[in-house]
Amino acid sequence: MLLNFLLLDVVMLNVVIMAMCWLIVTYNQRAGLVDVAWSFCIALNVMIAAFWLDTAPISVRIFLGCASSIWFLRLAWHLLRRYWHESEEDRRYANMRRAMGAFQHLGFLAFFMFQAGLAILFSYPMLSLLSTTQMQWNDWSNWVLIAAALIMLVAFMGESLADHQLYRFKQNPAHQGKTMDQGLWKYSRHPNYFFEWLHWFAYPILGLAAGLYVLWIYPVLMWLFLYYITGIPFSEQQALRHRGQNYRDYQQRTSMFIPWQPKE
Repeated sequence: MLLNFLLLDVVMLNVVIMAMCWLIVTYNQRAGLVDVAWSFCIALNVMIAAFWLDTAPISVRIFLGCASSIWFLRLAWHLLRRYWHESEEDRRYANMRRAMGAFQHLGFLAFFMFQAGLAILFSYPMLSLLSTTQMQWNDWSNWVLIAAALIMLVAFMGESLADHQLYRFKQNPAHQGKTMDQGLWKYSRHPNYFFEWLHWFAYPILGLAAGLYVLWIYPVLMWLFLYYITGIPFSEQQALRHRGQNYRDYQQRTSMFIPWQPKE
C-alpha cells in the first residue's frame, strides 16, 4: 500500500519536472533537455524511495539510495554538460521537430510525458527492491549485495571513463570530422552504452535474494532500447552521414558493442 502511494507521488513529481522542462524547450528550441530530465527523475525517484520506504534491509536501502542515485546523477550531469555546450539542437530532436511541423509544441509535450512514463518504468527495479520487506530477503542478501556493488562499480568506472574520453576528444577543434578510436573507444564503438547495459545487471542479481526474478527483464529491455531503438542505430547513421569512410573503416575494425580486441 505504501509503495502505491509512493508511486503516485513520484509519477506526479516526474510529470511536473517534465512539464517544466517542456516549457523551457518550447522557449529555447533545444529538446535535448529531456535526456537530462529523464536521468534526474530516476535519481530523484530512488532517493525518495530509499528515504521514505523503511521495509527493505538497511544495507539495501543504503546501497540503492547511494549507488543508484549517484549513477543517474552522474549521467544527468554528463548530459547537462553536453547540452549546455551544444550550439544547435540534437539532430534526433531537430528531425522530430521538422516532422511534427506546426504541431511540434503539442508533439513534444506528449513526448516529454512519455519520457516521464519511461522514468517510472526504469525506476521500477529499485522501487520494487526497496519495497520488499526484510522477511522476504533470504540468506544470500549479503553475497548478492557484494556482487551487485562490484558490477555497479565496474560499470560506473567504465561509463564515466568512456564519457570523459569522448567529451575531451570532441572539445578539440582539430578532431572535427574524425572518429574517436582511442582509449575504450578502440575496443568498442559504443563503450558508454555497453557499461550502461552492464549496470542494469546489478538489480536482478540483487533481486535473487528477494525472489524478484522478473527484474531480469531489465537488462534485456535496455539492450533492446540501446541496440535497436534509441542508441546505436541513430548514432551509427549520424556517424556515417557526417564522417563517411572514416567511420566505415572504424566499423570494420572495431566491435559494435562488447569491448573486444580490434581487427588489424
